[in-house]
Amino acid sequence: MTDLLRLGLVVALLGLGMAYSVRAGKLTTAAVWTGGGLGVLIYLGSGFTGLALLALFFGLGTAASGWRVADKRRLGLAEENRGRRTAGQVVANAGVAGALGLWAWQWPLHAPLARLMLAGSFAAATADTLASELGNVYGRRYYNVLTLRPDTRGLNGVVSLEGTALGLAGTAVLAAGYCLGAGWGPAFGWLLMAGTAGNLADSVLGATLERRGYLGNNAVNFLNTLTGASVAGALAHWLR
Repeated sequence: MTDLLRLGLVVALLGLGMAYSVRAGKLTTAAVWTGGGLGVLIYLGSGFTGLALLALFFGLGTAASGWRVADKRRLGLAEENRGRRTAGQVVANAGVAGALGLWAWQWPLHAPLARLMLAGSFAAATADTLASELGNVYGRRYYNVLTLRPDTRGLNGVVSLEGTALGLAGTAVLAAGYCLGAGWGPAFGWLLMAGTAGNLADSVLGATLERRGYLGNNAVNFLNTLTGASVAGALAHWLR
């Protein structure tokens, strides 16, 4: 298959995903086009493996957000706008991956590192989404991540053992998806650590800067993915 045919297939696949997202009310119109553009950059830098990671994150995140949504609404824990993602939320969760895709595409010598970091960003985003969305449903006790004292479910910076474990499980799915495309090795463990670090950073920022109004949720999510990417890159650099 020629490069032009591959790109045509990618555009068609992204187009189908975009159409589904609009029809199902998962994304706003601006978010759909933003996600499509980021998807192209991710493909150009990391191929179908990168697209698979994007699809895994989107699928797992959408499923987690919609899981027992009636209970979440009753408790005041459901996402605003009925879970319909905005362009800002798309950039917050996939903007780092798009930038890394561009890096890998334009600087091929750095592509292996950039692709691993891209996977780290998605691992962190998935861990955070599953930890919060499913932790609010299945958690039994909730603690402030800084003080480890009991705190209110759903507040920024509040974690549960169950939610953290589910976030780690989501990270493992993303790590396995990356390794299926790039080959099995130490990268699986690096991505587990990267996803966990990003999730922890998200909670710490939530308990401090977000609670005090210095950062919004989109900024915290962006820093979460940046942390995941940075930790994955650092581990690859120092332990390879």
